[in-house]
Amino acid sequence: MAQEEKTTHFGFKTVDVAQKMEYVRRVFNAVVDEYDLMNDLMSLGVHRAMKNFTVEMSGARKGHRILDLAGGTGDLARRLSPLVGVDGQVVLCDINESMLLLGRDKLLNRGLAGNLSYIQADAEQLPFPDSYFDCITIGFGLRNFSRIEKALQAMLAVLRPGGRLLVLEFSTPRHEVTKKAYDLYSTLWPKVGHWVTNDADSYKYLVESIRMHPDQETLKEMLVAAGYTGCMYHNLMDGIVAIHKGIKPW
Repeated sequence: MAQEEKTTHFGFKTVDVAQKMEYVRRVFNAVVDEYDLMNDLMSLGVHRAMKNFTVEMSGARKGHRILDLAGGTGDLARRLSPLVGVDGQVVLCDINESMLLLGRDKLLNRGLAGNLSYIQADAEQLPFPDSYFDCITIGFGLRNFSRIEKALQAMLAVLRPGGRLLVLEFSTPRHEVTKKAYDLYSTLWPKVGHWVTNDADSYKYLVESIRMHPDQETLKEMLVAAGYTGCMYHNLMDGIVAIHKGIKPW
């Protein structure tokens, strides 16, 4: 049996696994109040279209049970809830309590309640029965996990056979001109974070975490190694963002 890794990356730093979970909590506690505003500013609103496309790929329909993991303020859960209907279920799950509470309040204020539930949990230790969900979505959260491989295995266990995992995440631009432009643009994020939230460090971590995240092919190989089939990805904005899909075998 392979030895379990004890260290991981927090931005460009190497830290203990337990430390990363605490550091990530601090980052999101610091930015929670302006989190949605900063998403709009940094992406110029384009993240909304990306999330719509992710939901289209989910195949969500009436009666489905869907886990929105690292769901934060509920952007994907809000889109999925009407699709699964009163007989379905959407579980908004996040390790960070402040983000989860904000997501719950946002969804309740929109009148969404009946088929939504909220659970604070670690992606590596999901508190759900095996083969429970028809689909799992993760929107811009995978790079914050301490051990991606272990989380992928935990998600596979709670997916039903034939169920799909969709990961919307920053990735690696395909062309050098895009990469250079994106690198230059992303250097502005800590400055914007300082102006809007008085917190440049959290957005410095964001930029570093994107740089350290596996590229498209590497993440696809990780999905295959974890046991998923039909693994593929769609590049968005020339690969600045990608949507990865994997299916639990029958």
